[in-house]
Amino acid sequence: MKIEIVHDLVCPWCYLGIRRLLRTLRRRPDIGFELIWRPFLLNPDMPRLGMARPDYVVRKFGGEDRARRLYATITDVGRQEGLHFRFDRIRRTPSSIDAHRLVRHAAFYGLADRLVEALFAAHFTDGYDIGDHAILAAVAASCGMDPMAVRRFLASDEEIEAVHADNLRAHRLGINGVPCFVVDGMHAIAGAQEPEVIERLLDIATIDAIRF
Repeated sequence: MKIEIVHDLVCPWCYLGIRRLLRTLRRRPDIGFELIWRPFLLNPDMPRLGMARPDYVVRKFGGEDRARRLYATITDVGRQEGLHFRFDRIRRTPSSIDAHRLVRHAAFYGLADRLVEALFAAHFTDGYDIGDHAILAAVAASCGMDPMAVRRFLASDEEIEAVHADNLRAHRLGINGVPCFVVDGMHAIAGAQEPEVIERLLDIATIDAIRF
């Protein structure tokens, strides 16, 4: 079973939704699966160097008060999944293009799954700027990648067009929000759904795979 995960690495709901998906898959050892990571750009106009968090909060939410309420909700829900959101540590909101590029690169080495989890944690728990090449190289190294090779890759233009192409493809498929999980190219579900909802989707996809 191929599961395409359309996501953005600066999206807290993606972190939560992916954690729920993985938890569901762990309790279903009867399902063989392959995860395919598809980039989505929630902030396509974000400067490549990112922007200061206060400026982003005003631009995205209209002000600190609304952002604080939303973050409190996400933090509470995340805690139930074992995620420790620390929005107070985030000083800069990055462009996610280079992080997405790196995930695509890591897939060639079978390390994309580990890297995605590490990047989410680096940003939302540790507050690191995952648009910074030094940070990206360090996170990649913690997942078993060569940090110098990662720096050379990030200094190039490799995979930039592919990231934009996947983002455009998602919009053409009618995906306007993330996370979105597409199973075997036929079944899709959007949002950080509860594990029970995800499991029903997997069961339907499994039945259809057997039928056809």
